[in-house]
Amino acid sequence: MKHELDTLMQSADIDGLLVTGPAMHNPAMVYMIGVAHVTAGDLIKKRGAPAILFHGVMEREEAAKSGLQCVSYNKYPWAELFAAADGDLNLAMALRYQKMFAEAGISAGRIAVYGLSEVGAAISIFKYLENLMPGLELVGFTKDELLMQAQMTKDVEEVARIRHMGKITTEVVARTAEYLTTGKPVNGVMTHQDGLPLTIGEVRGKINLWLAELGAENPEATIFAIGRDAGIPHSIGSDSDLIELGKPIVYDIFPCEAGGGYFYDFTRTWCLGYAPDAVLRLYEDVLTVFKTLLRELEVGAPFKRYQVRTCELFEAMGHPTIATHPEVEEGYIHSIGHGVGINIHEKPFSGASAAGTDSLIPGTVFTIEPGLYYPSRGMGVRLEDTFYTRPDGKFEILAPYSLDLVLPVKS
Repeated sequence: MKHELDTLMQSADIDGLLVTGPAMHNPAMVYMIGVAHVTAGDLIKKRGAPAILFHGVMEREEAAKSGLQCVSYNKYPWAELFAAADGDLNLAMALRYQKMFAEAGISAGRIAVYGLSEVGAAISIFKYLENLMPGLELVGFTKDELLMQAQMTKDVEEVARIRHMGKITTEVVARTAEYLTTGKPVNGVMTHQDGLPLTIGEVRGKINLWLAELGAENPEATIFAIGRDAGIPHSIGSDSDLIELGKPIVYDIFPCEAGGGYFYDFTRTWCLGYAPDAVLRLYEDVLTVFKTLLRELEVGAPFKRYQVRTCELFEAMGHPTIATHPEVEEGYIHSIGHGVGINIHEKPFSGASAAGTDSLIPGTVFTIEPGLYYPSRGMGVRLEDTFYTRPDGKFEILAPYSLDLVLPVKS
């Protein structure tokens, strides 16, 4: 949680944080200040001291919503910085950073850098800054055990926000099921009342509309894939594909709060009208693994344990997995889950990159999502729910929804 930041900074030998970029769809900045209409900002936090948010003058009211100490960039007149830099834009920006660090009481030390920025410009500006401040070392993480470690456990408010996103998500899923099943099947294809066939693209458009109506955003799209595309885990589906009876549809939806706040993650596999025997067998294997894992969840367990267990279960059923066939492209080919929060994928992780700190401790919010994929057979199945490890040691699905495979067609 956020109150752990200073302790985590000390453990990582970090003296300060710099978070840069907008306060919308920028996870590190949103985590520190919340969602606000700040199009460009810099947050600097010295270890053991409150953070300071630097912002443009036009967005002073939005910045103030953070509740932090706010300082306008106007405090450092641009004309003076530009003149001091002899017209070098990057140097002028570095000079402003130097003054902002001084404002935060930082003259040297290891500074962890987060946020969104144009990579080329950031490299140039930060090179100038390190020349201006030789005692300053800017640090980035490939495996982040600092800010993302703090984000891994959620407080009551964060869980409530994720739970609310789960309610929105399952409401949209229910509307989708209703929309799919009220058409008329003609020669195995769902059609509108005018006789035109229903397509993946039309359904996707409805999903986006319903999310917007309910106050959510869909920045990373929705996976709504049928047939062969359902057998490729991250195929979003082809808009021109027809909605056909009996073909498996993988529906993976992961919207977030408007402005880029907290996410939810959810997947179901459906067949309209009926499920062919081969799809039904695949679905039953996935459902068996899903239910087995839920029975075996333990508080404090390393998340990777359940990835290993998933591979064991699927291999016992005769499916190839990445445990024994790392290059496999059919069968079970991904990790069993991940944390969910201000990022759609965050700690705790369960796959190859999982660390010793990736465990299901109280406060974690995570997915369980077994799946089997056989594009060569024109099918794939995945089931996914998002869970909360409660302080009382119980695991809770934040937005329960039916696991049924077949959606009966009403007409």
